[in-house]
Amino acid sequence: MAKSMSKQNSDIQAALMAWYDGNARTLPWRDSRDPYRIWVSEIMLQQTQVKTALPYYERFVEMLPDAKSLAEADEARLLKLWEGLGYYSRVRNMQKAARMIMEEHGGRLPRSYELLLKLPGIGEYSAGAIASIAFGVAVPAVDGNVMRVFSRIFGSMKDIADLAVKKAFREISMSLQPPGRPGDFNQALMELGAVVCLPNGAPHCESCPLAGFCIAFRDGTSGSIPVKTPKAKRKTEKRTILVICAGEKVLLRKRDNKGLLAGMSEPVNLEGWLPESRIDGFLSESGLKKISLKELGKSRHMFTHIVWEMEGYEAQVQDQEAPDGYFWAEAEALEADHAIPSAYKTFIRHQHKHQQKAGR
Repeated sequence: MAKSMSKQNSDIQAALMAWYDGNARTLPWRDSRDPYRIWVSEIMLQQTQVKTALPYYERFVEMLPDAKSLAEADEARLLKLWEGLGYYSRVRNMQKAARMIMEEHGGRLPRSYELLLKLPGIGEYSAGAIASIAFGVAVPAVDGNVMRVFSRIFGSMKDIADLAVKKAFREISMSLQPPGRPGDFNQALMELGAVVCLPNGAPHCESCPLAGFCIAFRDGTSGSIPVKTPKAKRKTEKRTILVICAGEKVLLRKRDNKGLLAGMSEPVNLEGWLPESRIDGFLSESGLKKISLKELGKSRHMFTHIVWEMEGYEAQVQDQEAPDGYFWAEAEALEADHAIPSAYKTFIRHQHKHQQKAGR
């Protein structure tokens, strides 16, 4: 691959950079060379589309504008700012990294690619992106978008999950970088993959500046490239979600600080789809005196490795002390004050509508 590429390096480089200079999206982190903002954007954009991340980014950097404020933020506030983006380990690692930055780097992100790699949550791609965009260091930044672009250009039928393939693409990316513009080049490749060389066999080849160099375009094989190892099938779990209310309060508990949805607040979450008799049994065993039980419908939520198939209920109970491990939260301020996973939002909002209709 590298040998065939060497013949056309300058043409590919020129075509890509000319396209990027005329077509790059206006994005808030591109208006700043602030390494902190670039870092926040790169972490947010892992497993998240730009249009989804934008409002989160704006709010995050407004509330936590530098490494110091991020390092000192309390967990509840941090999770609330990230609520809805998912993959909460990302923001937890960001805070760990911010504390290292304050303790070991004088409050500034290190300029070195090697030192960036030592920060929690920063891998090869993120370190390359930050180092090249924020500091002008000539290093590659090869993510899924770039792997797809290169796979199609060179007609590669090798599995992109293979570390040797990723290494080869990193070498190609490095060989292509124009002098003095490593950050722009890396962003150009990412941009091409994000808006033109789209996944799932749907690229906009007619508007691609590299179509003339692309083997997949020439051979009509874009639909089968890149080659990827099939993901393991997600495990399905049935859950019963109880939104338990006492007047204007909702019963919540904080999840464990490790594992799925670590440290977030949730309503009662029970294994299986439980009949009303089992729900009554749970309420009784918890010392809660039921007034009424109402169905809230069904919902489905997909995590990386698990799918929750959920049935929801609203249980009105007498006002009393919360069971062990739970606490009462004010219903009106529920979503404003507590970091509640999006998996539960359907039931929380249905319950809120029921309360409004009932005039409670």
